[in-house]
Amino acid sequence: MNGHSLLIQAMVYLAAGVISVPIAKRLGLGSVLGYLIAGVLVGPFLLNLVGEPGEVQRFAEFGVVILLFLIGLEVRPALLWRMRTTIFGLGAAQLLATAGLVMAAALAFGLDWRVGFAVGLILAMSSTAIVLQSLEERGLRQGPVGEASFGVLLFQDLAVIPLFALLPLLAPAGAIPAAPGAHDAGLLASLPGWARALAQMAAVGAVAVGGRYLTRPMFRFIAAARLREIFTASALLLVVAVAALMELVGLSPALGAFLAGVVLAESEFRRELETDIEPFRGLLLGLFFITVGAGLDAGLVMAHPVLILGLVAGLIALKTLAMYAAGRLFRHAHRTALTTAVSLAQGGEFAFVLLGFVLGARIMDAELARLLTAVVAVSMAATPLVSAAYERLVLARRPDRKEPERLAFDEADPDVIVAGFGRFGQIATRLLIANGFKVVLLDSSIDSIDLVRRFGWRVHYGDASRLDLLRTAGAEKARLLVIAIDDRDKATEMVAAAKQAFPNLAIMSRAFDRSHAYELLDAGADEVEREMYEGSLNFGRHALVRLGLSERRALKAAVLFREHDRALFNQLRPIAGQGEPYIAATRASRETFERLISAEMAKLDDEEDDGEAQAVITRPSDRLESHRERV
Repeated sequence: MNGHSLLIQAMVYLAAGVISVPIAKRLGLGSVLGYLIAGVLVGPFLLNLVGEPGEVQRFAEFGVVILLFLIGLEVRPALLWRMRTTIFGLGAAQLLATAGLVMAAALAFGLDWRVGFAVGLILAMSSTAIVLQSLEERGLRQGPVGEASFGVLLFQDLAVIPLFALLPLLAPAGAIPAAPGAHDAGLLASLPGWARALAQMAAVGAVAVGGRYLTRPMFRFIAAARLREIFTASALLLVVAVAALMELVGLSPALGAFLAGVVLAESEFRRELETDIEPFRGLLLGLFFITVGAGLDAGLVMAHPVLILGLVAGLIALKTLAMYAAGRLFRHAHRTALTTAVSLAQGGEFAFVLLGFVLGARIMDAELARLLTAVVAVSMAATPLVSAAYERLVLARRPDRKEPERLAFDEADPDVIVAGFGRFGQIATRLLIANGFKVVLLDSSIDSIDLVRRFGWRVHYGDASRLDLLRTAGAEKARLLVIAIDDRDKATEMVAAAKQAFPNLAIMSRAFDRSHAYELLDAGADEVEREMYEGSLNFGRHALVRLGLSERRALKAAVLFREHDRALFNQLRPIAGQGEPYIAATRASRETFERLISAEMAKLDDEEDDGEAQAVITRPSDRLESHRERV
């Protein structure tokens, strides 16, 4: 390899991506398939323009590390608690169901049960990079499909660590492990198993403690220098250092980066870290997909096309069946469960790592490992095609609608910007306009905009979570931002981003429930309103009237309920998201809450009784009769 070979490899890979991805996108195949096709074309088994992927592949794998770090930044403790059933319930069900079905198929092919079990666990993994990028391109990243897919992928990533401990136990008795691989290398290679386990736990603890108590002062010190490139370099340094530490102790670098991201999820620098690292993620992931395509043994595929395509089809069918059954078991709708299952039906990046690991542990032979590597790579390449076929044949989606006309922002110095002009935002907007305030309306729903423009509303099309759109709409001069979008997570992200970008802008946001209201306030919202709260309270007031209470008494009951609930909301805010302590405090306060309401209403009854007695004495007829008696 000459001195220019690494640069030549990188140049060829990048050129292949630049040419093939736009073509693939125009053909409706998606960017991931474009990268994979580019890799197959320039790889050593077809055109052989660069030889073995070599150092470029090692460099490109860092894209997966950065992806896991960015995912970790999104995994706040409150989110983990809210998604605990999806992550540890649905995720575990998918892993076990897939491993069981694949193991049964392996036994049918005559493999030993140990090998079948290892193959089942390895092929149960799905591609985090491909799935998330595919969902993003198809507009499914937010919503039930995106949440279910994210939870399952997160569980799979977490399961890799125990798999490295479990898989060597499947080696046949007397098998001699091969030379240490990537996950056995480093300072711990000569240590006994218990010492390695202690060192690995110590490394994980060091990442958790250091990320919580050391990185924040470091980032504050660097931010004070006001040098953007140094902050970016420090962010990359953090990811590289954690990944290197994990590799040194024999753990997955990607899982280490994920752990670092989780630790920093509550940091005030989270937004800045995401913004600085995001460009590297896209570039390196593209390079990673190209090297995956280049590493595909096209000769093996050409020699056994029916076998490999049959195995790929079987793998996709079994994984779809397992994920669909798990989704229905956890009461997901048929459409959600099936869409999630199809999205997760391929092999994953960690399968390549685990296959190399079990090969070194003498659990399977090299020929089987080569065959499974080809099956995983082909299944990843087939994902965009399977997803496209599923959308056209099963979902029967309507053709994409044309974007509505983009109106110019000619409202000079607006008072209010309303993000989301649905059923919630429309009522608030009408009240604001009726009182003479100048309002700019933003919405991203084509159907909603087409409808409300017919009624004369001037609604601007665009994603209000983009800071550049808010700035163009006049956020720097507006007095108030009203967030009324129908997306829980995006609303929280918008509050945090807008608060940081426009510190003088007051922010009011629609909340889905009490826990979401706490999240919005913690993110920087000045005021929140639970979307069903006032409507439910008024509904209850009318129910009281139907049951015989007077209008005055029912109104007083609603007012008292609102006042005490507001006080309870503020009282419980410090422990929101703490699980059992919050539940226990809520349960204890409910009795006090009901007792206070009952006491206030009893006091009102006494006042009404006294008022009625006084009214009886002072009625005009009573006063006239009393006067006659005196005469």
